[in-house]
Amino acid sequence: MSIFISSTELADGRELIFFDESEQRRTQRDSRPLPARSAEDTGQIRFDALTGDWVAIAQHRSTRTYLPPADQCPLCPSTPENPSEIPAENYDVVVFENRFPSLGPALGQAPQHASWGTRSVGFGRCEVVAFTSEHEGSFGSLSPSRARTVLSALAHRTRFLNTLPGIAQVFAFENRGKDIGVTLHHPHGQIYAYPYLPPRAEVMARAALKHQHEYGSILLEHILRSERDSGERMVLEGEHFSAYVPFAAHWPLEVHLTPHRQVADLAELNEAELDELAPFSVELMHRMDRIYDSPTPYIAAWQQAPTDPLLRAASRLHLQITSPRRAADKLKYLAGSEAAMGAFINDSTPEQIAKQLREAGK
Repeated sequence: MSIFISSTELADGRELIFFDESEQRRTQRDSRPLPARSAEDTGQIRFDALTGDWVAIAQHRSTRTYLPPADQCPLCPSTPENPSEIPAENYDVVVFENRFPSLGPALGQAPQHASWGTRSVGFGRCEVVAFTSEHEGSFGSLSPSRARTVLSALAHRTRFLNTLPGIAQVFAFENRGKDIGVTLHHPHGQIYAYPYLPPRAEVMARAALKHQHEYGSILLEHILRSERDSGERMVLEGEHFSAYVPFAAHWPLEVHLTPHRQVADLAELNEAELDELAPFSVELMHRMDRIYDSPTPYIAAWQQAPTDPLLRAASRLHLQITSPRRAADKLKYLAGSEAAMGAFINDSTPEQIAKQLREAGK
């Protein structure tokens, strides 16, 4: 699949990249009177000595755009009435640096030795991925060809962001639905390039490394083989990917999509794998929506390998789609056990959820 990539700058110096499905001559420029951005606009990260976690302090995000009406959407194509973030009359897929980033734009490495009171510049980079110029929808409402373009854009950005100074982890994701906390209705995702390994990513990477040392194999390869052999929690199987509800699912609705081949991130997928992944992932989103009569809120999280070579060799790319929806009119909230202790309690059985997702494809 041919994709035409072109880059420009927004009025404040942020990078914007077009991913076009046909060759375009992009000449429109951002004429908004935005103040120039500098590395001094970056927030902080602070070390929590009780948990060993880094916390981003980004006060400037409190002024970010929140659920604007359609005629003021910052992700729709720019018009004289609505000079948006995307200076174009139309587009296929666009990636640009977030105007209100949690991390960045300054680049560097988080302190390697931290204790109580350690703080640092919030190094990193945050990007927005606009899936389509259409204002309504989500990844699951895209055509397979458009989903393929989005995935190619994510792979392109992952490859680039992995090379930036100090980046430890590149995370691509989509939040869908007000119940998840989205601030823009327009179909979009985000990419965070962290200067440290986030807590959940570190737990998974360390578990994968431990399994590799003890058994000489890839943990996710073992899990995928076990799920396929059992079949009890399988949802979809293809030539290059399989989807299943995990044995110890944390969330009422949770499904994992895993490549059959060992790859560290989206950038390592080949053309045939991307060709299958596009309709495969769209179908999974459709099935999440078919369980109930209204759209399902979810987080679609691409778990990619860290940049650290040792951890990277043991980790495998996979997509985790999770939803707090536990019934047609009920949500699971993270209360005492989950929020305070990180100890999840699931009211649904993974086997029953897998059965519902299989039946949603009929």
